[in-house]
Amino acid sequence: MGIPDSRNENIIVFVDGELLPRAEAKVSVFDSVVQGGDAVWEGLRIYKGRIAAFDEHLARLQNSAKALAFEAVPPSAEIREAIFSTLEANGMRDDTHIRLTLTRGAKVTSGMNPRFNQSGCTLIVLAEWKPPVYSDDGIRVITASTRRNTPQCLDSKIHHNNLLNNILASIEANVAAVDSAIMLDIDGFVAETNDTNIFVVRDGALSTPYADACLPGLTRQTILHICAEQLIPAQECKLSLSEVYTADEVFTTGTMGELTPILEADGRMIGDGYVGKLTKKLQQLYREFAFEHGTPLPF
Repeated sequence: MGIPDSRNENIIVFVDGELLPRAEAKVSVFDSVVQGGDAVWEGLRIYKGRIAAFDEHLARLQNSAKALAFEAVPPSAEIREAIFSTLEANGMRDDTHIRLTLTRGAKVTSGMNPRFNQSGCTLIVLAEWKPPVYSDDGIRVITASTRRNTPQCLDSKIHHNNLLNNILASIEANVAAVDSAIMLDIDGFVAETNDTNIFVVRDGALSTPYADACLPGLTRQTILHICAEQLIPAQECKLSLSEVYTADEVFTTGTMGELTPILEADGRMIGDGYVGKLTKKLQQLYREFAFEHGTPLPF
């Protein structure tokens, strides 16, 4: 597979204080992200010159870094400037996704122990021309045998780079020739998909899993906020697979995919097999909200 968008062949990437051409954008083999996936990250999207939920993403990055006891973390103001500089260098103001990564930094010798990290964090801003990863027309999913991490083992509220759990579920989806995989928690309830949160619609009301074994996503939170404004009933609760199969509508939420309808799960057609009315309405409301409340770019 080649580069999906040829404009990305010559992008400029911010790495550890420098703006570098794609081919030169690299981190040390001693960096913690290489040594153990020891990093945190955020995905951000640009809407016509505005970054959606910018402050919320930066706050979550800082919270994740604090939870993992990173030292010498750059302040959010510095990270903002790095993002703005990267976007300006690439001439990006729309149709852009940013992968923002903060690692624990380079180690003085290989190994797991954070005591080997003595030079502070490594900041990476990777901005690409990239539309939402899934089509508005809907996707097909299966349920993965790989379970989502329980908070007894790893707190889902830490937005970390150690994604092998999700990658294993993604492999199952690839083998089944579908778009994504639903992941259950350790008790067998629905948690999320391998890369998004999930919502179920029944009788005009929304339900979404508690943010225990799933990430409390910012797009998820925005949908709950919009529902409150629009007087659309919405709740967090435990959801079983049967409730997914028998729902009127099901959709996923995430920065990469926005709102994506699920039309089929484990061979069961969801609703009438087409994008539901409430899903369509929320897709439009979300995009309007993301733009209206986004942070304007300074260039």
